[in-house]
Amino acid sequence: MGRLLMKMSIPMFFGIFVQLIYNTVDTIFIGHYVGSDGIAALSVVFPLQMLAMGVGMMVGVGGASLISRLIGGSDKSGAERALGNSIAIGITLSIVFTVIVLPNVNYWISLIGVSDKVFPFAKDYLTIVMAGTVFNVMMSALMVFTRSEGNARVSMIIMFLGYGLNIVLDAVFIIYLNMGMTGAALATVISQLIATLFGLSYYITGGSYLKLRIGNLKPDFRILKLIFAIGIAQFAQTIAMTVSATFIVRGASTYGGDLALATFGIIQRILYFAMVPGMTIGQAMQPILGFNYGAKRFRLALRTITLAGITATIMSIVLFTVLYLFPEPIIRIFTSDEKLVSECIHVTRIAFVALPLLGFFNVGQLVFPSIGKALQSFIVAVCRPLAFLLPLVIVLPHFWQLNGVWMSFPASDVLTFLLAVVLLIPLIRQFQKAAAAETAAPPVGH
Repeated sequence: MGRLLMKMSIPMFFGIFVQLIYNTVDTIFIGHYVGSDGIAALSVVFPLQMLAMGVGMMVGVGGASLISRLIGGSDKSGAERALGNSIAIGITLSIVFTVIVLPNVNYWISLIGVSDKVFPFAKDYLTIVMAGTVFNVMMSALMVFTRSEGNARVSMIIMFLGYGLNIVLDAVFIIYLNMGMTGAALATVISQLIATLFGLSYYITGGSYLKLRIGNLKPDFRILKLIFAIGIAQFAQTIAMTVSATFIVRGASTYGGDLALATFGIIQRILYFAMVPGMTIGQAMQPILGFNYGAKRFRLALRTITLAGITATIMSIVLFTVLYLFPEPIIRIFTSDEKLVSECIHVTRIAFVALPLLGFFNVGQLVFPSIGKALQSFIVAVCRPLAFLLPLVIVLPHFWQLNGVWMSFPASDVLTFLLAVVLLIPLIRQFQKAAAAETAAPPVGH
């Protein structure tokens, strides 16, 4: 079982790691060649970028789920209609999003909260990135679509074109052409455009099982309803995260100014890295758990959850120890600004206090969708940003000012961890009772 979990974890880790490298390298280039104001600008535009990505994931997750089920049911023409409708609605929603945001960039930046000094950096970046929203959405969706028809290789190529090429173009535009935030934004949009064109060409002229046909782009409201029924939960979670991120940015700007915004930009990237173990182990656990649960092998299902939870927790504790004892070398990867380095070290001691809990939490919340418990998964996913983090980031600064903003991170992590435990306990007891009664079965994964 342990070997199988590790085997499943490797490709998951690789995919997540490439995405994180992209986000991190982008910040590193801006931090060293634009400065702390550039990192602060990234923090300001982050909520809107997250919302755009949420549109892509809503269409991608909803469409991919439907496509997979139709392929499994040997309904190729239905799967092609689902593919065409997914792409059509993705493009339509992208255009609507762009029309709402792009003409009012100044308003949205001011609404999120930013100083006059950082404003032009944020505007330069956001204007270009929002103009290319359709490529962001379609790249995200196409990565999921290609995976849903079983072609992980093409999905990986799309990801590498979108993220890997972005890193190369960052170096060209920011370092060699000295284009600053404009260069960073252009690198993002161009790489997403190329990745999107490759993904579309795969379905039009490539060796795909499904083909993208013009007739299937015509809206079929029955299909769209099925896409949104699955994808809306993903989008709701993104909206919740966007709202909480907006209040974090506003709180950081209000109580700490541009320095706090830049600090949030760096801390956020480090936190993403710290969450990789739990995300990787959790995603690797899903198919193993789902198979054993579906086969009514509850003893092995319970063992899978236990092993995944322990492994992710140990990894999180190791990462916490490294980050808590040696934060400075990690922070200096992003910036050489001494004042910013000092502030990031201070915030690390506060924001990452609950990091050892995140491994188990990330595994725990993925247990529920693995066995068809979508409601519990939705509750955990939405409660963290909306029910816990948002109220805390509003209330705590009234007592502890800027430190209150940073304290909201571990406080919400602890509350979310407790919620996951409360929801998991009856499930674990159910598994234990079923495992005690089940007939011995050949182990899976040995």
